[in-house]
Amino acid sequence: MSAPVPDDDLRAGRAIGEAEWAALRRESLAGLPPDLDPADPDVLLGYQRRLLETTAAHPVVVVPKSRRIGATWGIGADAALTAGAARDAGGMDVLYIGYNLDMAREFIDVCALWAVAFSQAAGAVGEFLFADVNPADPADTKAIQAFRIRFASGFEVVALSSRPRSLRGRQGCVIVDEAAFHDDLDGLLKAAFALLIWGGRVLVISSHNGESNPFNRLVQDIRAGRRPYALVEVDFDRALADGLYRRVCLRTGRAWSPEAEAAWRAEIIAIYGDGADEELFCIPAEGSGVWLLPAVVEACMRRDVPVLRWEMPAAFAFRPEPEREALAAAWCESVIGPHLDRLDPRRPSFFGQDFGRVADLTVIWPLQRVAGLYRDTPFVVELRNIPFAQQKQILFWVVDRLPCFCGGALDAGGNGAAQAEYAAQRYGEHVIAQVKFSIDWYREAMPRLKDTLESRGMALPAHPDVLGDFKLIRMIDGIARVPRTRTVEKGDGAAAGKTKRRHGDAAIAAALAHFASLMPVIAYAYTPASMTIAPNGETVPFGGAFPTLWARDVSDLEAGDGGRSLW
Repeated sequence: MSAPVPDDDLRAGRAIGEAEWAALRRESLAGLPPDLDPADPDVLLGYQRRLLETTAAHPVVVVPKSRRIGATWGIGADAALTAGAARDAGGMDVLYIGYNLDMAREFIDVCALWAVAFSQAAGAVGEFLFADVNPADPADTKAIQAFRIRFASGFEVVALSSRPRSLRGRQGCVIVDEAAFHDDLDGLLKAAFALLIWGGRVLVISSHNGESNPFNRLVQDIRAGRRPYALVEVDFDRALADGLYRRVCLRTGRAWSPEAEAAWRAEIIAIYGDGADEELFCIPAEGSGVWLLPAVVEACMRRDVPVLRWEMPAAFAFRPEPEREALAAAWCESVIGPHLDRLDPRRPSFFGQDFGRVADLTVIWPLQRVAGLYRDTPFVVELRNIPFAQQKQILFWVVDRLPCFCGGALDAGGNGAAQAEYAAQRYGEHVIAQVKFSIDWYREAMPRLKDTLESRGMALPAHPDVLGDFKLIRMIDGIARVPRTRTVEKGDGAAAGKTKRRHGDAAIAAALAHFASLMPVIAYAYTPASMTIAPNGETVPFGGAFPTLWARDVSDLEAGDGGRSLW
């Protein structure tokens, strides 16, 4: 158990230096009883206990917090006690709503550990489908994967990965975790507050996600007295003062000391950099909120997905055409060619392309739908300062070699319109989507991509620039879009000391590829025609020999392809 540090000492946040923090921690331990071992913290840290005490006394509690301070551990204990108690002892169902399915499973696992620790009679962790019914349109019913533990008390802890409308038909204690990252926090809270009428409770907990985010507005309303809710703020320094680093040392086997804690604190702040105020010290950043948690993007990243880059000087555009074509063809054969082998010849292929010529780069993103509708990315192509003609040449070279090619989506705005039209002429206007970015397109396409990424249903390259492009996407007026802000490339260009700008290009190409993979595909099967004898005595199909393209398709189908889309 740690001695408290006065609140006034914690207000400076990241401005407190390493030496000053070490001195502060030594002073805070000066009055401890000699028989109290500071290296033996209680099961629940001070801020976790205060959180439980506050939820027991107030029907609605809002908690702005630092990242990864173990809040789930504390509220999991409260959930197990609440669901395990009899009705006359305050027992009720606990409904946990997290940002994604991984959070839901993690919370249920924590509750299961607490149930064992408290010796509560509970069933095994179960997985089920939760029917999210739309009262306005019963046909619009979605089955949401969820987890639960049932207790002998008759109550249960249910963990969901989204915000179901069916919450309105339930009763109990609602926990909204990472509230700032839910798409419709206002609507979710409106449904949750209805449970208060019959004695329910609501706990809203989150790190910040921008100054204009609904979660921050809720916090400001409480501070201003406009909402009669309890507020418990736990920033990084408060968590440290209550023993967070002691717990880290206990778990990792390190020796605790004020100097070691101060060094660790400085290291964590340095890792977050400019984001430390928001991520660690509960100070919301200015501007709109991010669209996806970086952890969601990183969970989809794979090191075996390469980013293939080609950049040429400006003078290359004015070299003789045969020379440009030969260089582009050689680059495709030597750089892209080896990675085409990982494509499954039996699976449908798609692609997306975000176009750029001078200020921005072009990104070509192939996809294959494989088992379980997982979207596999074999590689990503990035072209910077490549002439229009060679961009078209490279695109066609790649798409011509995609097995079972079923559709593509291209940026058709500005300079990209010509290449999108060329692609539609070559592969068919029903196979190529010429996308002119609009609010309606973002509103339709981005939530679907987000859902796929949150369920880890698509492979992304493990590359810092790809991560940076996804982090650039912001919620602007409720729509996930790329703002006008540009970022600086961290990859090869940065290593060479060159400043190269990006504008979310890889993220948009991924969104276009995902959009293409959802387009309707028209497939057909092959039935051979009757065989006839030609005048020269040869056996040929009825009606004459097939054209070359058809013969290629026939061989694919006979090899077990099962169907191709119509061009």
